[in-house]
Amino acid sequence: MTVDASAECRIAREMFEADNASRALGIQILELSPGHAVASMVVGETMVNGHGITHGGFVFTLADTAFALACNGYDTAAVAARADIRFLASTRLGDTLVAEAVERARYGRNGLYDVTVRRGDDVIAEFRGDSRCLRPVSTY
Repeated sequence: MTVDASAECRIAREMFEADNASRALGIQILELSPGHAVASMVVGETMVNGHGITHGGFVFTLADTAFALACNGYDTAAVAARADIRFLASTRLGDTLVAEAVERARYGRNGLYDVTVRRGDDVIAEFRGDSRCLRPVSTY
């Protein structure tokens, strides 16, 4: 695992530690640096739909987690403003999925990220997310 220990990734690490949903799915951080993250997940028994393939919602969750880690790698907390996914291939019980999030642009409080989800060398899905940095809470 290559995880940036700098203060810049503190927000992403703290966010992930508090993310019960991602951790309950067994999602693990493989790489983390500002604007970039790689996360993995093994498809479990409860993640398979009635067709015997991985439910798209779990693939989306893995991609969304990698996206969240990448856009929170800076010194300001960020959230998703928009996200969409294209499913390109199916996966099954026991498959290991790896999502790599890459920052494409960062401007003002906004960011644009692409996430590729793979099973080995096969591309399973392509996700695009827009982030929005939160304004610091003012105290009067």
